[in-house]
Amino acid sequence: MKKALSVMAMALSLSLPALADIAIVVNPANSSDISDDNIKRIFLGKEKRFSDGSETQPVNLKEGASRDQFNEMILGRSSSQVSAYWSKLIFTGKGTPPKEFTTDADILSHIASNKNAIGYVDAASVNDSVKVIKTL
Repeated sequence: MKKALSVMAMALSLSLPALADIAIVVNPANSSDISDDNIKRIFLGKEKRFSDGSETQPVNLKEGASRDQFNEMILGRSSSQVSAYWSKLIFTGKGTPPKEFTTDADILSHIASNKNAIGYVDAASVNDSVKVIKTL
């Protein structure tokens, strides 16, 4: 019985995807106060300015586990729900989704050169060119 439980526990642990830590990052020059609610509102197109008055420019990863995790943990929606949300706003002319990048390196480069950008990457990818404001 003990061996069967051990085998079941191992099988279950192998079937669960490993979630990487996600870092939400901004340009080091950005000194705005940014709460979890601000991040959510920025990525849903409901908040267009940081607390210092500068325009927000959110950027997304194209697709994958990091984006799915970000959508679930910050936006409280699945990736398909976020896609449907943006489809509706685009169709009605009421919004434009965040610009998308293919890799963490592309996002880091964009944020490092754009003081108004905000995005997320695998925490292991973070370098000194950006400032981490939250880790999931």
